[in-house]
Amino acid sequence: MSGSVVLHVLDLAGIFVFGITGALVGVRKKLDVFGILVLALVTGLGGGFVRDVLIGATPPAALLDWWYLAVPVAAGLLTFFLHPGIGRLERLVNIFDAAGLALFCVTGALKAIEYDLSPLSAALIGTISGIGGGVIRDVLSGRVPVVLRSEIYATPAFLGAGIVVLAAALDYYALWVPIAAAVICFTIRLLAIRRGWNAPLPRTP
Repeated sequence: MSGSVVLHVLDLAGIFVFGITGALVGVRKKLDVFGILVLALVTGLGGGFVRDVLIGATPPAALLDWWYLAVPVAAGLLTFFLHPGIGRLERLVNIFDAAGLALFCVTGALKAIEYDLSPLSAALIGTISGIGGGVIRDVLSGRVPVVLRSEIYATPAFLGAGIVVLAAALDYYALWVPIAAAVICFTIRLLAIRRGWNAPLPRTP
């Protein structure tokens, strides 16, 4: 399987799981089907839009390939009709958000590498790609974005992107590298949620 195909598949997978998080938040906020689809679309596509604009890959991929629009719509409709009881939604949002974060930090870094960005810039683009959709989702739904709270969120995304970038800098492009990077990001994010790991807060008098 070629690198471009892997990137495309991972990108669509990230859009799908992020689309589910947006739709789940919409269900919890008691939005109608249109509102749920809007949140699914902006959550699934937001990070990719920001990534493509920053690296000069314009028009963004979501405007060139109909799959990029169909996948988050499908995720939104699936969630709308099949969502579980309201009491379980927060846990599901966190799980799917961690999965989307992991997939997008990897695909963002891989695409930045394709556009010959420096290793640090590619890692930052991967991080921004991972957190962008969640930030837009939270702002539109009236929540404080996760990345602005004390929770460990951007750090695992930067680590996942950094692993991909480091491997590329060493001219090592094995398929298992982005998969392992995504798994590491996903695992750290879930552990942070489960164990309450937080970034340092300023001392208050």
